[in-house]
Amino acid sequence: MIYVGIDVAKDKHDCFAMNSDGEILIENFSFLNNSDGFNLFFNSISQFNESFENIKVGLEATGHYSNNILNFLTSKGFNVFVINPLQTNLFRKGQSLRKTKTDKLDARFIATMLIADNLKPYSNLSYHISELKSLVRHRFRLVEERSKFKVSFSRLVTIIFPELEKIVWSISQNSMLYLLYELPSVKDISECNLKHLTYLLEKYSKGKYRRDKAIQIRELSRKSIGTISRSLSFELKQVIQTILFLQSQIDDIDKELKNLIDELNSPILSIPGISYVTAAYILAEIGDINNFDSPAKLQAFAGLDPSTYQSGKFTASNSRMVKRGSKYLRWALLTATRLVCMRDKTFNDYKNKKMAEGKHYFVALSHTSKKLIRVIYYLLKTNQSYQLPKVA
Repeated sequence: MIYVGIDVAKDKHDCFAMNSDGEILIENFSFLNNSDGFNLFFNSISQFNESFENIKVGLEATGHYSNNILNFLTSKGFNVFVINPLQTNLFRKGQSLRKTKTDKLDARFIATMLIADNLKPYSNLSYHISELKSLVRHRFRLVEERSKFKVSFSRLVTIIFPELEKIVWSISQNSMLYLLYELPSVKDISECNLKHLTYLLEKYSKGKYRRDKAIQIRELSRKSIGTISRSLSFELKQVIQTILFLQSQIDDIDKELKNLIDELNSPILSIPGISYVTAAYILAEIGDINNFDSPAKLQAFAGLDPSTYQSGKFTASNSRMVKRGSKYLRWALLTATRLVCMRDKTFNDYKNKKMAEGKHYFVALSHTSKKLIRVIYYLLKTNQSYQLPKVA
């Protein structure tokens, strides 16, 4: 058996190879992150005249930098192992007391780990899962960006029209965004024709706000202490324009996610409270459920397992959540749990039981999410739909 470690970087990759007897076959070998470099690596490995089934190639999970080399290795039929950087970091520290880290040493450590550790081979994701993973992460970044602009929007409204948020459900709702985009100062609102103001509110609130709300907003604007500033109004319009643009992009992604989820027809959609969006996040991050031997390992991958500390006779009774796994999966599971509790009495009762034991709401929610993980694991393993428990 030949063990190959690759340390992945942006422009080049470092490679180290050894056999089962510990004999070094390739040392200090670097190849460029391009087609010529990949072919050079392939030819270097092919010289050993070994079946690719007898060659294990390991590399760290380094995000987008490893995508292309990973696709190349799987297309050539190599046994590929993707290793958590936390594992390699701990392994490196265990080999030496010196604080030494180089690309060449990392490649050697990865190859050694392939011999020492019982690692699971990388399974190439299906087309749908790969597409989902790309889309949900793009969506996550857009939502984060939108949140930043919503904070800026709230700041500007507090300066320009501070009284507004007291009389509306939310200043970030569409009716307020479109209203302030067209009328970005209290002066503009106070001088606006009542009929036109009513039209704006009715149109963008879908009939929720009518003439009485228009009168209330206009009268409030006339007594407002808000600052009238040309530059602030200009900034407000641009911030609103950006929020609306980001929202339109997110809506487009959601449509694409729904199409992909419909094609997958996953059983987790049968769980009440799990929408197309949360299902997309969960399925994209889990990938192949067969990579997890138990619900506990899936929970650990999401970073929802509690940390453990024990020394001598002392065992910590109040330990924090690890949060070392996929933040996308963790967010999706906690969001789904909250919604499932609103629609399924069994989950809601379990959450309330934890809260009755004195646990904080979010701690109780994380406990309930572990229950949801067990359900999701079972449904994906058996491909069965969720059945609501019968009420006695």
